[in-house]
Amino acid sequence: MVDIVDSATRSRMMSGIRGRNTKPEILIRSLLHRRGFRFRLDARDLPGRPDIVLPRYRAVVLVHGCFWHGHDCHLFKWPQTRPEFWREKIGRNRSNDDKVRDALLAGGWRVAVVWECALRGADRDIGGVLERLVEWLKSDAPSFEERG
Repeated sequence: MVDIVDSATRSRMMSGIRGRNTKPEILIRSLLHRRGFRFRLDARDLPGRPDIVLPRYRAVVLVHGCFWHGHDCHLFKWPQTRPEFWREKIGRNRSNDDKVRDALLAGGWRVAVVWECALRGADRDIGGVLERLVEWLKSDAPSFEERG
């Protein structure tokens, strides 16, 4: 299938996609802050520069976009144009995610991953997502994943 916009327009659209301060990330930060949690953002001294770092709980929260991290959900669909490029790109992102997660765990950090699909859609339960995340933060479990 051919792209519905020309390459210059597509390039402009793709360059406008942010890697930091995305809507799902801001939502999680806002909800955690309202619940009294204090955190650091984009810690450069940790592997992968985690989105949210809660030093008091020795925990990090990674908010992943379903497309860029190749999540197996309804929000992810392989692009039809330049399929080799996208398979390599998203495969590399997945590999990096695994390496970052392993490095954080090896460094004594607890790791939570919240997927974009858990926060989007008509049937979303953001309150439930927050409650499960808070429960995990207060526990000793090494990892947590919230999927839509």
